[in-house]
Amino acid sequence: MSVTFSGAFTFSGGGLTLTIAPPSEPTAGWFGGGYAFGGNRRSSVQRITYATDTDIATDRGPLSSSRDGLAGAGTSNNGWFGGGYAPSGGGLVSTIDRITYATDTATASVRGPLSLVRDVLAAFSDGTAYGWFAGGPASPTTSRIDRVTYVTDTGTASIRGPMSTPKAYVTATGNDTYGWIGGGAPPTVSTVQRITYATDTETASVRGPLSLARYSATGTGNSTNGWFAGAGGVPAGSGSLIDRIDYANDTTTASVRGPLTSSKYSMAATSNNTDGWFAGGQTPTTSVVNRITFATDTNTASIRGPLNEVRRTFGAAAGIQ
Repeated sequence: MSVTFSGAFTFSGGGLTLTIAPPSEPTAGWFGGGYAFGGNRRSSVQRITYATDTDIATDRGPLSSSRDGLAGAGTSNNGWFGGGYAPSGGGLVSTIDRITYATDTATASVRGPLSLVRDVLAAFSDGTAYGWFAGGPASPTTSRIDRVTYVTDTGTASIRGPMSTPKAYVTATGNDTYGWIGGGAPPTVSTVQRITYATDTETASVRGPLSLARYSATGTGNSTNGWFAGAGGVPAGSGSLIDRIDYANDTTTASVRGPLTSSKYSMAATSNNTDGWFAGGQTPTTSVVNRITFATDTNTASIRGPLNEVRRTFGAAAGIQ
């Protein structure tokens, strides 16, 4: 005889067998690289544990080099951080680092590179098999999208169908079927482009716009919606605005939701099914972390425990701690 309670505890054969099911959604966010005070770029990775998000973020093992302008994507077990600007490495880089969440105090391992050196790009993932890195660098700007295959990540990323226009300073989010790339410059636009993973060699399709033109915004989301927060190059005060895209109705203009606690841009963000965390950014460069609760997203974001150092233009990935 066997009795199972919610997939977590199993009693069998007169004895006790304890089975702990793994979490079904991310439990932490990892924030890597970035620009700190005095022109100093960082290799450090900071971790926010969602269940204790009023605590100061903790330092984990570093990336392979100090750089900013990179982007991150990942699965429940690993995060990939690609591209960036590394003065010690000669400027723009194509480097991809992989961090393993279970051993996140170790230095990230270098994997196969992007197909092009670049920074101020965006990344998104299907959560299991692939990560896409799109756009950048500042000049000359590209429409290129690279795809990283997680199980063979020592090879050079493969070139997929391009964005509809070349753009840098873009942001992105996705679910298990599509990726949405929003905003960007130059010139600053409100355009949202969608990538269909199953046909990712085609040119990205243009969907309904953001509520305003913005660059260096930050995106994250869950399976049904994407939230794009902050902005550079917008009217005074508009940098706190958060737009929500409804994936099932993505040809309409994004709806404006409750704001961040202040105007900023060049943040990094992660999420789980219910909340999103927007960290760092400028102006001025800050360590503040804002959390939005998706079910009540018309409210002003709440301030959580800060990063352990001010940071901007960095990458992030979420997974299981």
